[in-house]
Amino acid sequence: MAQELSVVLGAVAAVLLISVLAVRVSVRLGFPSLVLYLAIGVLLGEAGIGIEFENASLTESLGLAALVLILTEGGLTTRWSDVKSSFWPGVVLSTVAVAVSIAITGAALHWLLGFDWRYALLWGAVLASTDAAAVFSVLRTISVGRRLVGALELESGMNDAAAYLVVVLLVSGSTATWADPLFAVYELAVGGLLGVGFGWVGVRALRRAALPATGLYPLATVSVPVLAFSSGSFVHASGLLAAYIAALVLGNSKLPHRNDTLSFAEGLGWLSQIGLFVLLGLFMSPERLLDAVVPGLVAGVVVTFLARPISVAVSLTPFRVPWREQAFLSWAGLRGAVPIVLAMIPITGGVPGADKLVDAVFVLVIVLTIVQGSTLPLVARVLGLAKPGETREVDVDAAPLDELGAVLLTFTVPTGSKLHGVYLSELRLPAGATVSLLVRDGVGHTPSSSTRVQERDQLLVVATEQVRTATEHRIRAVDRAGRFARWRGETGAD
Repeated sequence: MAQELSVVLGAVAAVLLISVLAVRVSVRLGFPSLVLYLAIGVLLGEAGIGIEFENASLTESLGLAALVLILTEGGLTTRWSDVKSSFWPGVVLSTVAVAVSIAITGAALHWLLGFDWRYALLWGAVLASTDAAAVFSVLRTISVGRRLVGALELESGMNDAAAYLVVVLLVSGSTATWADPLFAVYELAVGGLLGVGFGWVGVRALRRAALPATGLYPLATVSVPVLAFSSGSFVHASGLLAAYIAALVLGNSKLPHRNDTLSFAEGLGWLSQIGLFVLLGLFMSPERLLDAVVPGLVAGVVVTFLARPISVAVSLTPFRVPWREQAFLSWAGLRGAVPIVLAMIPITGGVPGADKLVDAVFVLVIVLTIVQGSTLPLVARVLGLAKPGETREVDVDAAPLDELGAVLLTFTVPTGSKLHGVYLSELRLPAGATVSLLVRDGVGHTPSSSTRVQERDQLLVVATEQVRTATEHRIRAVDRAGRFARWRGETGAD
């Protein structure tokens, strides 16, 4: 038993290390690492090393669990200041666009491939959702406007719930009634409210808790969205939406040890992506994929060049979004693990032809991920949406000093920040806050008022709890507008 455990642990560790190294390879080759993870799973499967894995129910369950953690990471790392201007477009894309895409894809496949209506709409529902893992891993490496990034991140974080709901309804085989739209509204509305509620309670609990170890804060934070998912599923609401919104609330609150939490969530998200795609690759059989190439490519063309553009246009035209941005949003509707996970539901539900759907989706995901993911930067440049000078805002982290009534604020000056060249005397922090340490090129210095800040400097600020918010706002204000931020009307507010 111990020997078998050692072999399993060693194999898992080896796969994990190879997958992590694959990230560097994919960056150099210019296409998403998710494809390499799928390839690793296929090589481990029956066509490679020979591991046989055909448990669709277990794949669906593990895939759903991984998706919850991916959505949690996405919500925690999404800045509300970046996406709030895109909130309603993101909501419409995650609901209306999903419905339009399902209808168009289902109708096209009914006429082109001769599927019956239920089966054709099931294909449309499986393919309607953009993939959070693909979007979060690819989109954040592209320099485009915050509104575009925000709309896509919100859409990919929230549209899984609507697509999952439609797939479950179609698999159940129940006849459509007038109550179905009401049930959908209930699922999404209650899921959203649960997410807000769990996020709100989690923020206040974590602020008040004096945990004995820093590493416990990330664990506690990630547990809140998972609990929101479980509670949503228990009351027959959208657990996926509850998890994402709870994480979004947590990620945009002043949590203790926020940077540690985000780093932990990011690692957990990568681990979930690696495990999910390797598992899906392991489940696939290359011999079956040959028969699925034609229907998969036909469905891919329909989704990419017909359903996605029309659904985006219908959703965003009322918001007066320019056609160039609509074109980019259409092409950036990446498919990844979510369609494959959703395709497992018909298999476990005993739907005839479900095996063919899974194989076709697998082919479609590979092709679209490579084509769309690798060409997104080019499309952004051709459409005139690329912003090479786009910089990241300074990220301020806080660690509590409960007994002293103070906090330690740490931040790194990003490349392109207007903090560069500012003297500490010009920073003009409020009374009760001071810069106590500056680290430059790995060497710590005790700064003075004449010390000049440079890009990539790391600064440690000690502040009383009473002036913490004002200190954070002042740092962000100078980061955005420079030493004359106050004269320019920049307050640094979130």
